[in-house]
Amino acid sequence: MLTADAPLVLLLHGGLDNLSGKTGLAMLRYRHGPIVAVIDPVHAGRSLGEITGIARAVPVVASMAEALAFGPEVAVVGLAPSGGLLPPEMRPDLLAGLEAGLHLASGLHSRLGDDLELAAACSRAGQWIWDLRREPDGLEVAAARCAALPCRRLLAVGTDMAVGKMSACLELQAEAKRRGLDARFVGTGQAGILISGQGVALDAVRVDYASGAVEQAVLQAAAGAGPEALVLVEGQGSLCHPGSTATLPLIRGSQPTDLLLVHRAGQSHVRSRPGAAAVAIPPLLEVIAAYEALAALGRPDGLRPRVRAIAVNTATLEPEAAAAALAQIRAITSLVCADPVREGADRLLEALLDDGLEP
Repeated sequence: MLTADAPLVLLLHGGLDNLSGKTGLAMLRYRHGPIVAVIDPVHAGRSLGEITGIARAVPVVASMAEALAFGPEVAVVGLAPSGGLLPPEMRPDLLAGLEAGLHLASGLHSRLGDDLELAAACSRAGQWIWDLRREPDGLEVAAARCAALPCRRLLAVGTDMAVGKMSACLELQAEAKRRGLDARFVGTGQAGILISGQGVALDAVRVDYASGAVEQAVLQAAAGAGPEALVLVEGQGSLCHPGSTATLPLIRGSQPTDLLLVHRAGQSHVRSRPGAAAVAIPPLLEVIAAYEALAALGRPDGLRPRVRAIAVNTATLEPEAAAAALAQIRAITSLVCADPVREGADRLLEALLDDGLEP
């Protein structure tokens, strides 16, 4: 539904400088297609770079009426608020966009396509409202079909939720494409899907079909891919987190040939809701062993996927402290370690390309 060249307007009411706007910020950083305006009344008129540090020349405006002057075709809800419900203050801008003929894409749990007022505001034939958090049609129980694909399949796995698995995959894809390689990305969360325009919202799929949904998405992304191609599967959740269920169906459905561990430097416990019991992240070598052991099960090809490298999120550290953290992890694991956002993904990609598949 969402093509790579469609001009977008992002609705980020108040979310440009906080966690609720992480979906929109990820799009501003990684989506290559045109983003013509951001709607955020709290920050209207300010520089995007000044607010976020993202060097992209996109005007920040106060309303949809102002944004329409920049010629958008699709309005995208870039917020991920607690509970996933549509913020009431955003509704007038959505109505104005639909009445002006814009399409609408949303990763909220609120089903905007089922909203009678929004549906009635659609003003032209062919206009669509895309709620991407819906279970795809025609799902089947997974059957390890991705194991027969000739391409490499890299799955990002994490020591916690929200450590940067999507960013690591997108940085790897960008580096691979700079080298002229066939690199494809499979989005499995709302930001990844809105950036790439395709994928599966794994948290909207019933558990019995979760592996099958991943399998279907990887097969679609890998269509026509040869043995030199690289399919990068966005990770979700973590085996280390007691509230996470997403990692196992990603392993089963994608049948990865390789794994990339993603870890936040200095983090010792998983992040959870206030009042929850503290859960420690095991030593990295134990985490690696667990992921590799699980990835070797349920396969018809006999491969034992390995963690080829570690993408380390050092966003909260100063450069000197970040370098020290990377050196420490490197010494403990004997693996290539790098922050792909801060340093680029060239060394991580080299580690993947240099290692052959192991039987």
